[in-house]
Amino acid sequence: MAIFDDEPKKKARPHEIGQDLSLLSVDELSERIGILRDEIARLEAELKTKSSTKSAAEALFRRG
Repeated sequence: MAIFDDEPKKKARPHEIGQDLSLLSVDELSERIGILRDEIARLEAELKTKSSTKSAAEALFRRG
């Protein structure tokens, strides 16, 4: 809790792995599922980018 109004407030984490879900509403659960799906899509996109980069590097070094 901030003592002064100008102190930055800590953001509540939208989801924490292993968190007790029993106190969340259906809407809150649906929102968290959406957040996690978006994060999975972001992770998969990064994985694809890194795999492409790795493949290109491997192809470059095989030619030489």
